Amino acid sequence: MTKLEKERKGETPAFEGNAETFDVWFSKNQIVFESELLAEKYFITDPENTVSIGCGSGLFESRLGIKCGVEPSKNMAILAENRGIEVKIGTAENVPYENEKFDGVLLSTILSYVKDRKKAVNEAYRILKHNGRIVVSFLAREGSYAMLYDLAYLRGEYDPEAAPEHPYPIKFIEGVYWCSTSEVTNLLKNAGFIDLEYVQTLTRHPKYTNDKVEEPIEGYDKGDYIVIQGTKP
Repeated sequence: MTKLEKERKGETPAFEGNAETFDVWFSKNQIVFESELLAEKYFITDPENTVSIGCGSGLFESRLGIKCGVEPSKNMAILAENRGIEVKIGTAENVPYENEKFDGVLLSTILSYVKDRKKAVNEAYRILKHNGRIVVSFLAREGSYAMLYDLAYLRGEYDPEAAPEHPYPIKFIEGVYWCSTSEVTNLLKNAGFIDLEYVQTLTRHPKYTNDKVEEPIEGYDKGDYIVIQGTKP
């Protein structure tokens, strides 16, 4: 087992004390943010009846029109509340909502940061109404971004010739578990979700993805940022 595999816990404590740093990174990578937002918006058709699990600072949710969130970090929750999100403190593995509460659930990049991905997806299934939809976004493990981040973590620094102008802070990479598209697909199917649909974005090399906003395209074989929608029968 490699050093990286040993440290892939699927969790990182860095967000608790660095909530503003996360938002600052997106402000410096606004085009990347817009590309990712468009990919998530592709499937978010009923934001008022959707809850975001692991809503973070509410940056995406405020633009998507989502008003409910669950977040373990109190510092992040404060930022989300300032953006008009009603936040309950909780985790993806133990969502503080009753069964069949929502028409939609968003898991925006959080599967890389939770201890128990299977339980997180099962919890999303539990709180969804019948015919409700889950939307899961993630940086694909097989993609260029995940490989760039892992290499930077192992080196302790980014290669300036390969990295974007404003790379993701290394402290946010420690402990992260990058999910592959096949892993997320299996998690959703095993939880009971059907009719899976895929869109992708960030199809350029990471060094150049902040040059131009990308429209999402169907599939998962080109982009580093994948969004999957599934339906609870």
